[in-house]
Amino acid sequence: MRIFISTGEVSGDLQGSMLVEALYQQARSQSIPLEILALGGDLMAQAGAKLLGNTAAIGSIGIVESLPFIIPTWLMQRRVKQYLRKNPPDILILVDYMGPNSAFGQYARKHLPGVPIIYYIAPQSWVWSPNSKTIQQFAKITDLLLAIFPEEARFFAEKGVNVKWVGHPLLDRITKAPSREEARIKLNINLDQTIVALFPASRYQELKYHLPLMCKAAQKLQKKVSNIHFLLPISLSEYQETIQTTVSSYQLPITLLEGKRSLEVMAAADFAIAKSGTVNLELALLKIPQLVLCLVNPLTMWIARNILKFSIPFMSPPNLVMMKEIVPELLQEEATTERIVQESLELLFNAERRQRTLADYAQMSTMLGESGVCNRVATEILRYKR
Repeated sequence: MRIFISTGEVSGDLQGSMLVEALYQQARSQSIPLEILALGGDLMAQAGAKLLGNTAAIGSIGIVESLPFIIPTWLMQRRVKQYLRKNPPDILILVDYMGPNSAFGQYARKHLPGVPIIYYIAPQSWVWSPNSKTIQQFAKITDLLLAIFPEEARFFAEKGVNVKWVGHPLLDRITKAPSREEARIKLNINLDQTIVALFPASRYQELKYHLPLMCKAAQKLQKKVSNIHFLLPISLSEYQETIQTTVSSYQLPITLLEGKRSLEVMAAADFAIAKSGTVNLELALLKIPQLVLCLVNPLTMWIARNILKFSIPFMSPPNLVMMKEIVPELLQEEATTERIVQESLELLFNAERRQRTLADYAQMSTMLGESGVCNRVATEILRYKR
């Protein structure tokens, strides 16, 4: 059996790698010979997928930000499309990654009509643009949607899509996280030290907007909290030099760690400052209070607000799951050094605020399903009949 998986960016590589592991595990238990080809990143390759192209470092968020990656993405997809036409898979799996995967699905529907398309983790455009052309295209190319949110499943079912709700795969990842004490021992951190985790980027362009601002806020926090220390896991090795250079210029007590240690960093933290994305859900499931930042190119924001009339109630996944603010978000001009410091001190030392956050986290986690998600997804894929 040959399966092709297409995803992109750091979070997609993580989700894809968990899926690849589960697929091989389930295939072995059922004595199914299996080959997995993929567009993804190093984590998927380590899990056993044969990469036809590495997409982990060419993802972007925003209009202006995406421009440098249009041609590299197009060239990579053209090459892979030609390969798949000559070597059609038994199943095509699309994981998130809205723009490129939508184009990929339309191509496969036209040129590989006999290959079923399963979408796993629907593009989040269903939240902020529920009646868009993208949603209509999604419904046309998807034979089966394996939904990670109950509301996502309900939405697409009403659009006529064949849907099964499987739960959120991060529930599986979190089961592997160490306790606070274990994480601090592994990281050689005192149990009584105040630890703030920083997650500035999973995309290169995000570093430009998030990292300097986080460093400026960290400088002020350092003056107000005597025993504070900062941890920053580097999501991709390609970002190492940029992050080291930026952090060094601020002369901060920041320990840089490999991205594969991000779970340890989260588990060890008292608080986190993070860009908007998958990491917000991981922190919430690990019960770490957090502040979410979302900054893009000012031109991107102007176009979104004034031309595209972009409007969304929340940016971070925990708030979108609950449809209320359970973690504070600072979007664009709201994300000032002063606001970051103010919110950080509140969430570090206001016991009532921290307790309310933990209660909201507990309620949110019940809405994500139960662990064993990746095995359920793998089972659905291996037994799928169009």
